[in-house]
Amino acid sequence: MRLYRPLICICFCAGLLGALINSLAAWQAGVLGLTGMLGVSLTPHWSLAWLYPRLVWGGLWGLAYFFTVASTGARHGWIRKGLLISLLPSAYQLFVVFPYHTPHGIAGLHLGTLTPLVVLLLNAVWGAATGLFARLLGGR
Repeated sequence: MRLYRPLICICFCAGLLGALINSLAAWQAGVLGLTGMLGVSLTPHWSLAWLYPRLVWGGLWGLAYFFTVASTGARHGWIRKGLLISLLPSAYQLFVVFPYHTPHGIAGLHLGTLTPLVVLLLNAVWGAATGLFARLLGGR
C-alpha cells in the first residue's frame, strides 16, 4: 500500500488539473457559441462557485483513474486510459445528475438533442488531460 500512496496523490492531482482544463473548455465553448451552434443550451458562467465543485469532482474521478494504472505493468497508455475512464463521469452526468438533480431530464435532452455528445466530448477533454498530467507528474 505504501508504494501506491504517491500514485494515488498523482491521480487525484491529475484529475483536478484535468477538471480545470475541462472547465476552461466548457466555458470557452459556451463563450464562443459552440454549444449554441449545436443547439445545446449549456453555457456556464465562470465563477468560483461553479469551478470549485468541478475541481473536487475531477480529483475524485482521478481516484477512479488510479485503478487503471495502479499495477506496475499497467503503466502505459495513460491518455487512452484517461479517455476510457472519462466514460464514467459522462454516464454519471447523463444518467444521475441530469435526471435526478436538475430539471433537464435523462441525458440532459431538455438542454438539446446533442447534449450527450457535448458531455462526452468535454469529459474526453478531462480524460485526456488527466492521463497527460498523470504521466507528466510521475508516471513511468
